[in-house]
Amino acid sequence: MKLQELLQGVAAEYRGIDSGLEVHEVRYDSRAVQPGDLFVAIRGYATDGHQYIDKALAQGAAAIVCEEAPAGVPAVLVANSRAALADIAANRFGHPAHAMTMIGVTGTNGKTTTTYLVKHILEAQGHKVGLIGTNQNLIGDEVIETERTTPESYELHALFARMRDAGCTHVIMEVSSHSLVLDRVRGIPFAVGAFTNLTQDHLDFHKTMEEYRKAKAILFSMCRKGVINLDDPVADKMVADAQCPVLTFSAQSDAASLSAKNLQLHADGVDFICATEGSLARVHLGIPGMFSVHNALCALGCAVALDIPLERAALALGDAHGVKGRAEVVPTPTDYTVLIDYAHSPDGVENILKAVRGFSKGRVVAIFGCGGDRDRTKRPKMGAIAAQLADFCIVTSDNPRTEQPEAIIDDILEGMRDSKTPREVICDRREAIRWALAHAQKDDTLVFMGKGHETYQEINHVKYHLDEREEIAQYFAK
Repeated sequence: MKLQELLQGVAAEYRGIDSGLEVHEVRYDSRAVQPGDLFVAIRGYATDGHQYIDKALAQGAAAIVCEEAPAGVPAVLVANSRAALADIAANRFGHPAHAMTMIGVTGTNGKTTTTYLVKHILEAQGHKVGLIGTNQNLIGDEVIETERTTPESYELHALFARMRDAGCTHVIMEVSSHSLVLDRVRGIPFAVGAFTNLTQDHLDFHKTMEEYRKAKAILFSMCRKGVINLDDPVADKMVADAQCPVLTFSAQSDAASLSAKNLQLHADGVDFICATEGSLARVHLGIPGMFSVHNALCALGCAVALDIPLERAALALGDAHGVKGRAEVVPTPTDYTVLIDYAHSPDGVENILKAVRGFSKGRVVAIFGCGGDRDRTKRPKMGAIAAQLADFCIVTSDNPRTEQPEAIIDDILEGMRDSKTPREVICDRREAIRWALAHAQKDDTLVFMGKGHETYQEINHVKYHLDEREEIAQYFAK
């Protein structure tokens, strides 16, 4: 592809380089550069791609796109190379997002489950659907592993192209706050954007809750219709900032576009009546907890925004299944229950423990830790919530990353200082799993929180295999 074709629509200054230059491939990682490639120097968290321009040239880069170039280096100068990368990627793959109906879901919790529910509803209408999210990426039923909630813009458009070529008509994706701020989703024509909720997370990146909220709100400047949770405390601000027509949903207020009535919460799911203007539909979702009501309402809101009749969308939810690592019941030959959940924020811990408290016949046992190199202020909050809602806590390690696991645990315990809830501290997560299973009592519900779908533990930049399902199975095999 010619350089000028890749840069179509990008405000750029060509310095000592021919716009008609033929480019082999686009790279933003200098280690991947091959002769004839275009290297886009972007600024990252830990390093700046501009520092690797010389390396890219030494490896044969035919052209450089950057915000500033060393003297004498032929380059294309742009104001924001991250934004330019998104535009270049869309040009490189022929704007695949424009060939499909795009739906984006943002929020702190509930994104993954909501995207799977929307996918299920769309497939029930006969559509082939692509999904992009935390657990995995899907093209129909084809599984593509993922490293982050929302990929970098180049991988994102490459994935869109695969979905388009595979015959997908719709794409449902989780849209992280990072991806909105860092231009990973720039230029995507979202037909519908949805907001689940906002609770404390990622303050290591956004610094304040208001900045975090504003990041989420960017999605509603990029979509034709919005779907917003009216029960969330920031709902009014999200609606006010939206630059598109908005549908709201609520389990508490009749003022919402979609509201839940006659709520019934069970150990094996939720039932309610969904009411919208001119329509009523009976809803059953086989995932327990009040958060499941909100996830179902959000998915139904997306369906209504896509002009799918409410009754048909609600009917489709009746046989939707849970998502791996989200209130997932692990089969065990015991007289107690074992759950795995991805809860890794104060609100996530509160949601899953309240849901379990609603149906557990025995003790609620919380097994959890906190991630390293992330917002430290949420650790004591998670500890306090677990101590308040569980009957017994086992504090252990999550993904310590580059921090000392014991230091992270100390932060958690600070929030449990005044609690009388009994607890055990076991730093090694495998040992903590075995201890929890060995000391479980009849009718207990053991809730393993934090890892969810993950099958690894990240320590000092290395991901070691750790699948809690396997650990549990091995315990009983012995």
